[in-house]
Amino acid sequence: MLTPRDLAILDILQRDSDTPLADIGAKVHLSPSACSRRIAHLRENGYIRRNVAMIDRARVGLPTTVFVTVSARTHSAGWTEQFRHAVAQIPEIVEVVRLTGSIDYLLRVVLPSVDDYDRVYKALVARIEMNTVNASIVMETVKAAETLPLG
Repeated sequence: MLTPRDLAILDILQRDSDTPLADIGAKVHLSPSACSRRIAHLRENGYIRRNVAMIDRARVGLPTTVFVTVSARTHSAGWTEQFRHAVAQIPEIVEVVRLTGSIDYLLRVVLPSVDDYDRVYKALVARIEMNTVNASIVMETVKAAETLPLG
């Protein structure tokens, strides 16, 4: 069970995982060593899965996002496994979620440019038969939260 103090620590770490223990402790009224023990406990219990660096996509040449909707050809276990394998083999597909409704999957694809989408599309359709595939190019990101609403 998470305490309010645990939630406060998680909130600080999700905003900046490089925050010094002394600063975290001051904000949650704990000593740095007590903070360290709490963070270790949160890690051991799976609340903190890993620490990552947030990369500026534009600066590394990947400014374009395309959302792709997929309707499955069939809903068999074999097709689903083949689809999972197919998307795993294409690094530009950075996220895949299964949905309810008329669309089965939503893919988030990150690319250098819109022109590169055709290459990803061809790689995907070469690996798996799908009923329909539709793409939407992101024109502007209005909101992209990097933190969870823990408060």
